[in-house]
Amino acid sequence: MKLKSLLLANAVLLGCMVSQAHAEDEAQLIRKGEYLSRLGDCMACHSVAGKPDYSGGLAIESNLGTIYSTNITPDKAHGIGNYSEQQFSDAVRKGVLANGSRLYPAMPYPDYAKISDEDMHALYVYFMKGVQPSAEQPPETSLSFPFSQRWGMRFWNWAFTSDKPFQPIGGASDEINRGAYIVESLGHCGSCHTPRGFGMNEKALDSGDATFLAGGSLNNWEVPSLRGLPRWSEQEIVDYLQTGRNDKAAVGGEMKSVIEHSSSHMTDADLKAVAAYLKFLGGNPPLQAYNVQAQQQTEAKLTAAKNLSEGERLYLDNCGACHFVTGKGAPGIFPELDQATIVNAKDPTGLIHTILEGAQQPSTEKAPSTLAMPGFGQRLSDDEVAQLATFIRQGWSNNAPAVSREQVADVRKSLKHEEK
Repeated sequence: MKLKSLLLANAVLLGCMVSQAHAEDEAQLIRKGEYLSRLGDCMACHSVAGKPDYSGGLAIESNLGTIYSTNITPDKAHGIGNYSEQQFSDAVRKGVLANGSRLYPAMPYPDYAKISDEDMHALYVYFMKGVQPSAEQPPETSLSFPFSQRWGMRFWNWAFTSDKPFQPIGGASDEINRGAYIVESLGHCGSCHTPRGFGMNEKALDSGDATFLAGGSLNNWEVPSLRGLPRWSEQEIVDYLQTGRNDKAAVGGEMKSVIEHSSSHMTDADLKAVAAYLKFLGGNPPLQAYNVQAQQQTEAKLTAAKNLSEGERLYLDNCGACHFVTGKGAPGIFPELDQATIVNAKDPTGLIHTILEGAQQPSTEKAPSTLAMPGFGQRLSDDEVAQLATFIRQGWSNNAPAVSREQVADVRKSLKHEEK
C-alpha cells in the first residue's frame, strides 16, 4: 500500500514537473512571438488608436483604393481564433485566408514568405495565447471592379511572389545573414524601399537583385535607397532605427510608425545586424559630391543677411533658429538640410509636406523626448513655400530642381483631403 502511494505521489510530482516545463516553454514561445511580431510591425497596421491591439480597422491607402486591416486577435467570431497553425501560416506567408479568399499585398506576404517555420510557430502561439481577444469588427474592404475580384490575386501571386525560403548569403558573416533575414522577411523593408513594377509588385525580393532596396515611392513621397547608406555609419543606422534620429537626420512620413512600433523595440544585436547588412549591400546610387565652396557661400550670405532672396529671407525667419545658417542643424536634435535625402529628392512632395505640416519624432525607450517641428502651412502662402523649398533644395551643397507654386498647391490640397 505504501509502495502504491509512493508511486502515485511520484507520478503526480512528475506530472506537475512536466506541466510546469510545458508552461515555461509556452511562456518563452509567447515572449519570442511577441518580439517577432514587433520585427514584423504587425501592431502598426492592425491597430487603431483607442481600440484594442491587433483588432484591425486601419485604413491603408493604395493605388487600388482603401484597404482596411483585419482583426488578428484570437476572437473566434471576429478574429483568427479558429485558425489552425497551417491556416495561420498560409495567411501570413501566402496571403490565403482560412476560407480560401485572397489577401491584397498591402499585407506584405511576398516578404513574409521567407519567415522560418520556427518563427512562424512562435508567432502563432503568441497570437493565439498572448493576445487578448477582441470582438471589434473592422470595416470591410470594398474596392471597385475589377480589383474587388480577390480570386484574381491567384494570378498575381503566381507572377510576382515566390515560395522560396530565405537563402543565406554565401560567404557573409552570421551577423550579416541575420540582418538579411530580418530585412528580407519580417522587416519587409522592400515593400517600401524597393521600386514597384507594372503590376505594383516589388521588382526584387532579396539582395540577389540590384533593384532590391534601391528606393521607391510611397503616397507620393520619394523613398530613399537603403543600399549601403554611404552618408551614414553603422552606428548612425542603429541610432536612427532605435530612436528615430541620428546626427544627420530625423524620421518623417510613414517611417515614424515603423520606428515607434517596430525597430525601437529590437535588440541591439538585431539592429547592428540590420545595419551591417545594409552597409554590406553597397551604395546605390553613389554618394553625392560635397561642394564646400557652395556651402560656404550660402553660409556667408545668410550670416551677413544682406541682399537676400525671398527664399533666403523666409529661411532665416522660419528655419534658421533650428537648422542654422550652416544648414547642419544640431546633431541628434535638429536634422541636417545640407545633402539631406528628403531635400534632394527628385519629387519634392516630402519636403513640401514637412514644411506645411511639420513633423514630430516618436518617443522611444532610448529617446523618450518628442521633438516637434511646427508646420508653416497657416502662415506661408503656396508661393512662399515654393520659394523657401527651392532655396533649401539649392542652398549649401544641395543641387535639386526648383519647386513650383503649383506643386505646393497640390500637396496642400491632398492634406486637406486627408483631414476629411
